[in-house]
Amino acid sequence: MEGADLAVKLLSTWLTLVGGLILLPSAFGLSLGISEIYMKILVKTLEWATLRIQKGAPKESALKNSASVGIIQRDESPMEKGLSGLRGRDFELSDVFYFSKKGLEAIVEDEVTQRFSSEELVSWNLLTRTNVNFQYISPRLTMVWVLGVLVRYCFLLPLRVTLAFIGISLLIIGTTLVGQLPDSSIKNWLSELVHLTCCRICVRSLSGTIHYHNKQYRPQKGGICVANHTSPIDVLILATDGCYAMVGQVHGGLMGIIQRAMVKACPHVWFERSEIKDRHLVTKRLKEHIADKKKLPILIFPEGTCINNTSVMMFKKGSFEIGGTIYPVAIKYNPQFGDAFWNSSKYNLVSYLLRIMTSWAIVCDVWYMPPMTREEGEDAVQFANRVKSAIAVQGGLTELPWDGGLKRAKVKDTFKEEQQKNYSKMIVGNGSPNLARD
Repeated sequence: MEGADLAVKLLSTWLTLVGGLILLPSAFGLSLGISEIYMKILVKTLEWATLRIQKGAPKESALKNSASVGIIQRDESPMEKGLSGLRGRDFELSDVFYFSKKGLEAIVEDEVTQRFSSEELVSWNLLTRTNVNFQYISPRLTMVWVLGVLVRYCFLLPLRVTLAFIGISLLIIGTTLVGQLPDSSIKNWLSELVHLTCCRICVRSLSGTIHYHNKQYRPQKGGICVANHTSPIDVLILATDGCYAMVGQVHGGLMGIIQRAMVKACPHVWFERSEIKDRHLVTKRLKEHIADKKKLPILIFPEGTCINNTSVMMFKKGSFEIGGTIYPVAIKYNPQFGDAFWNSSKYNLVSYLLRIMTSWAIVCDVWYMPPMTREEGEDAVQFANRVKSAIAVQGGLTELPWDGGLKRAKVKDTFKEEQQKNYSKMIVGNGSPNLARD
């Protein structure tokens, strides 16, 4: 009995501290300064570790690491210019060298598939998932690394799991209760309050430090918020500063329970697996949502998959065919404190959340941007590219024309055929009689 009493006292003390020092302040959007002190200590520790690495790492290793960032120097000139020095007026066998060179460049340093793996760090952040055996440079660095492991797994992980459990439980209970109320302004207010409160608690469970910029451009009701996509927690990052109507596929398990509870209190747009493939049905439901200016703005990630926080890939045009006002948002994470990117081909959701909760912290910047509308004579693809370019520039991200679907699928035949057509046009344009007659 004494052991049971002691366990109950420890648990009650733990919950009291968590509730008083973290839960209540985060629910009201306040801070007692604990996270700020933690971040200052963390920054100083990582700066010290970087200096130790620079002193202890051999020069050969440093050169190797710096060289690995850019293996080759690419020639970005168009095909016509690239072949001009190798060929005459008609087809020549030397043309093969140009295509072989481009193929080797893609194999050695593919600019697409490397966006689906974690971003490389300039210096080690004392996490074994990003190390190059730096912890063995000196006894001091090894001791700090071991101490960091103990802090992250023995203190931060239990604390974060407790907060996440409380946040998710309150979200399910709160939205279920609010969903029983009749439609009214009070129900909408309570729904937004529950969503904001629970999302703030969940972000605090990740030791999240978020810097919001240009808040005057926050998405308004009846609009569409589009953002670059790095992680499932992108939703939490944005929902901490405002409420959104989510769009997505119906899931099972815990995710399904959360979805069914949330949709009772707020008009989220969930689709069955069979419906998500029907573009016309999806477009119709989204148009009906934005037609009601009292409903929350829709949150959409047009890339359709997670990219590793260095780039913005092709935006699907469907989100830009709906009409209405687009509110672009750029999200940029600081990888020094923790890698927010979800490599879904390598880690399932549980493994990913474990990695996130055993990181130092999640630090990111969010830029709200001026609303954008489709211009006269502009089609959906051009509009999507214009919005994507604006987000890339604001977030300091590389803009790529490739489809994020290449993460799991092969290159479409249309891309290959386009290059073949361009080459054929060059030959025909240069007066090759044989090809011209064909």
